[in-house]
Amino acid sequence: MSWYRRLRRRGEVIATVVLFLICVAWFIPTLGLLVSSFRFAADIQTSGWWTVLPHQDWVATREIVIPEGATRDTPITVEGVTATFDEFRAGVETGDGKRLSWLGNLRAGRIEVQEQQWTMNLDFTTENYQNVISGKEFTIVREDGSKETKKGDDMGGAFINSLIVAIPSTVIPILIAAFAAYGFAWMRFPFRRVFFIMIVAVLVVPLQIALVPILRDYVALGINGTFMAVWLAHTGFGLPLATYLLYNYISELPRDIFESAFIDGASHFSIFWRLVIPLSVPALAAFAIFQFLWVWNDYLVALIFVGATPDVQVLTQRLAEIVGSRGNDWHLLTAGAFISFVVPVMVFFSLQRYFVRGLMAGSVKG
Repeated sequence: MSWYRRLRRRGEVIATVVLFLICVAWFIPTLGLLVSSFRFAADIQTSGWWTVLPHQDWVATREIVIPEGATRDTPITVEGVTATFDEFRAGVETGDGKRLSWLGNLRAGRIEVQEQQWTMNLDFTTENYQNVISGKEFTIVREDGSKETKKGDDMGGAFINSLIVAIPSTVIPILIAAFAAYGFAWMRFPFRRVFFIMIVAVLVVPLQIALVPILRDYVALGINGTFMAVWLAHTGFGLPLATYLLYNYISELPRDIFESAFIDGASHFSIFWRLVIPLSVPALAAFAIFQFLWVWNDYLVALIFVGATPDVQVLTQRLAEIVGSRGNDWHLLTAGAFISFVVPVMVFFSLQRYFVRGLMAGSVKG
């Protein structure tokens, strides 16, 4: 059996290496997003986020006065080096380990003498988050020294709206599905199996085909554009999976517990509330993670049933507007993106100890 043990150990090593590489592949972009969200706009536009790590780079040691009469079309001589303006903009090495670099435009720029040195770009700021959350005006200092004042994006209201949408849209389907799963698992009534098959069959129905009929009903009822509309929509779309997942778990609970409770005179509601709910925490947490992440990252359902007005916008809608209006302001985009996934990450890590147990519920019979 030694060959089998060696083969199994080799497989474990390969699996560990693959998982490690996958984790690194996910971690590096996340680290870049986090670092970029704390950098100044000029630094983001001129260097990558990895420059915060020790590296060799051209560092300015002194500045040179721009020669008088310099034009874009004729060569310019600076400290014995003759080159065009565009060549100086790209950087001209002098041969003694130095480089002449023209920063900015022809008139308002500057010429730097640079040398290769080990350096780290550790200039960080929290203004990006302040500008994105509060919506206050902020000033961008560009590479050539020019300044531009812009108004920040008020994501604070959108963040609150996302919480208002996500929390009820997660709690409501869990409660309804838990009742339904208990009924299908431990109660006997006509057509029980048929109803359960119908619920499972709904899982294959695409979300998109139901949007227009539901929108018409909401308009007729006068609730379109309200948070209740999106709560009901997410509840309806999430109930089939929740019922199926919770049924697999609740149906595997020991029968002796329920029989003892019935002998003691407990009703179905008492058994459900005092026994089933505490014992089903892993399955409830597993679905809560799924549902919360889906609702929090949703854009389509919120756009159709809530609308795009600023007072009811959710975070995904606000981020989409920032991408459209500030496509070059990466310092704001990264800060907004990091804000958007902080809450889902917190939810996942707070419930992840139940995640695998809840997903594996009912997968092993006997």
